[in-house]
Amino acid sequence: QVQLVDSGGGLVQAGGSLRLSCAASGRTFIGYGVAWFRQAPGKEREFVASISWSGSSTGYADSVKGRFTISRDNAKNTAYLQIDSLKPEDTAVYYCAAALTSMGGSYPSHYAYWGQGTQVTVSS
Repeated sequence: QVQLVDSGGGLVQAGGSLRLSCAASGRTFIGYGVAWFRQAPGKEREFVASISWSGSSTGYADSVKGRFTISRDNAKNTAYLQIDSLKPEDTAVYYCAAALTSMGGSYPSHYAYWGQGTQVTVSS
């Protein structure tokens, strides 16, 4: 069993940056693909980015390419999402998730473990 704890959210102005963290405990998440999703009020949860267990492969939603960077440090059992050039439409609760495979896809059903979410609010 893996427990994930998301942190790093906050209130920022448009154009600002945040770094979200996803800390795993319970067992190592080496071997698991990790992803970030987000959910805005009244909307479905949407895929943001994913990374393979080794960190060698990444994938991004078109809406965040060039602004978001996913990374992980397996020695620290932690994954990260660097968010730059924030826009008001990035406002959402951000969730990290871990798959039982080396690289998850872009659907929530691909992921077995979820963090509790961290709120990102971008003011214009």
